[in-house]
Amino acid sequence: MRAAFRTALSPPISRLLQPLLSPLHFRFSPLLQSSPSPSCSSFPRHFSTFPPPDPFLVPPPSPFPMEKQFEEFKLQLEESGGVREKIRGVVVEVEAANRMLSSCLLLVHQSLPLSGVLEKANGHIGKIKSLFAQLAVILKDCPSEFYRYHGEWRSETQTVVSMVALLHWLETGALLMHAEAEKKLGLESSDFSLDVEDYLTGLCFMSNEFPRYVVNRVTAGDYDCPRKVLSFLTDLHTAFRMLNLRNDFLRKKFDGMKYDLRRVEEVYYDVKIRGLASDDSAQGQANATPDQVTES
Repeated sequence: MRAAFRTALSPPISRLLQPLLSPLHFRFSPLLQSSPSPSCSSFPRHFSTFPPPDPFLVPPPSPFPMEKQFEEFKLQLEESGGVREKIRGVVVEVEAANRMLSSCLLLVHQSLPLSGVLEKANGHIGKIKSLFAQLAVILKDCPSEFYRYHGEWRSETQTVVSMVALLHWLETGALLMHAEAEKKLGLESSDFSLDVEDYLTGLCFMSNEFPRYVVNRVTAGDYDCPRKVLSFLTDLHTAFRMLNLRNDFLRKKFDGMKYDLRRVEEVYYDVKIRGLASDDSAQGQANATPDQVTES
């Protein structure tokens, strides 16, 4: 009886859901049940792809193309190459003049009158000065570009500074100052001057000649020469130590100066220990130049 009462109170579920179902559901329910699930391939083609681009909508080319930029680079490089060719033509002549000057300086290691050797060597300095003037004329067309082409004649400048500094020491017994070197070589212009590093490197090259010069002078009987060279090199080495040099070419050349100083010291100690240089001659020749010592 209790089960019959429960059945009478609870209506069928289909009766409760029947008002909620639309008539359209029953109309299309067989189609939905029989047709497969839609996919991308079932849609029309014009829904799955974009239309082709319009050729009239393509952006025009850039008004400043890449070729124009590189054409300007080409002209600049050709102009720079022409300037370098002119400079190299003059540098070749500077190298030849440096070789002539070096051959004259080799005579100082022989027992020859020093005055004649110095006079002959100074004649080549005038030739080198005129060649540097030609380089200055070439660079007038390239203002403010000195260091762009400086590498073309840097090595030759360092070499000639070393030889001019050695000649100056042989004449005066003192160091050739930077301003004096500029005046002798004609490098006093602000647009074409003597670079400081080239000057210092030239002084380091000059010190390489002193050990051989000292040995040859002692062999020729000038026993006071080692003392004067040792005093000069010691002062020069001390002055270089004031500079904060980087680990570059100039620093390496400066490091080689201490070996030149050591070799001169060895010659001086040998002369002093053997008693070849008397105190009277050392005091009398303390202020004499190498030219005066040779002529005496």
